[in-house]
Amino acid sequence: MILTVTLNTALDITYRVPALVPHASHRVDEVAERPGGKGLNVARVLAALGHETVVTGFAGGPSGEVLRARLAALAPVDELVPIAGATRRTIAVVDAVSGDTTQLNEPGPLVSPAEWDAFVATYGRLLDGAEAVALCGSLPPGLPVGAYAQLVRQARTAKVPVLLDTSGEPLRRGIAARPDLVKPNADELAQLTGSREPLRAARDARRRGAHTVVASLGAQGMLAASPDGLWQAAPPAAVRGNPTGAGDSAVAGLLSGLVEGLDWPGRLTRAVALSAATVLAPAAGEFDSGAYEKMLGSVRVTEHAR
Repeated sequence: MILTVTLNTALDITYRVPALVPHASHRVDEVAERPGGKGLNVARVLAALGHETVVTGFAGGPSGEVLRARLAALAPVDELVPIAGATRRTIAVVDAVSGDTTQLNEPGPLVSPAEWDAFVATYGRLLDGAEAVALCGSLPPGLPVGAYAQLVRQARTAKVPVLLDTSGEPLRRGIAARPDLVKPNADELAQLTGSREPLRAARDARRRGAHTVVASLGAQGMLAASPDGLWQAAPPAAVRGNPTGAGDSAVAGLLSGLVEGLDWPGRLTRAVALSAATVLAPAAGEFDSGAYEKMLGSVRVTEHAR
């Protein structure tokens, strides 16, 4: 079983419009509504790849009820902890002409100390039997900035491999707890290390505590810096579409490759192919399975000197 943690879950709503024009009214051609938040997106992709997956985090209010009802129709097992506050919504507006997406993210609900304690107890129970755990996304209001560091340490004590995918101070604190893997994008990595050169920044992030760093580099694919070596994987060509959830699909590729025992080139190939196939899908947390299968054979992996 793979466990994903989403402390700031969301009800993801995607609008498709013929063209997005500032200061104008728009007729929406298509609406898609999905349970969201980074870890839930990861779990849906893992389930589509055939892995048993459990999701935990927080959900509350009317939007939280809709999220859990939608989640019940999907494969991941729901172990979300109820809270008094309302789960946030995220709105993605997709311009059908350009393919560009405008994202609007509401703030998360306030989480009380008692609700956090209830989550920590649930998390500890779920770690028993987990093959790997992913800690994903932002922290909702009310949680300590070191929340992810605490969860990383708890996973390490349970001897469960832990992947951390967050940003800012939660990433800085979390990486010091020595997660097995961190997956920042280029901006998050630069913010953490002060360097815009990906290879140098990845090495710096490893020195700060991460066992392995996998950086998302947009159209340039992904860079992995691990004790076993340095690799970069890139898709055969740039793809246009809705990028929401592409990084989450990459996390699913990395986690599934980990539990299946793939080497790093194999994990990166899967992660890059899934990420690109997600950009081509109509809604967050999904991927174009046909495009994914085609890209598996065309992702380019290059090994760098250490």
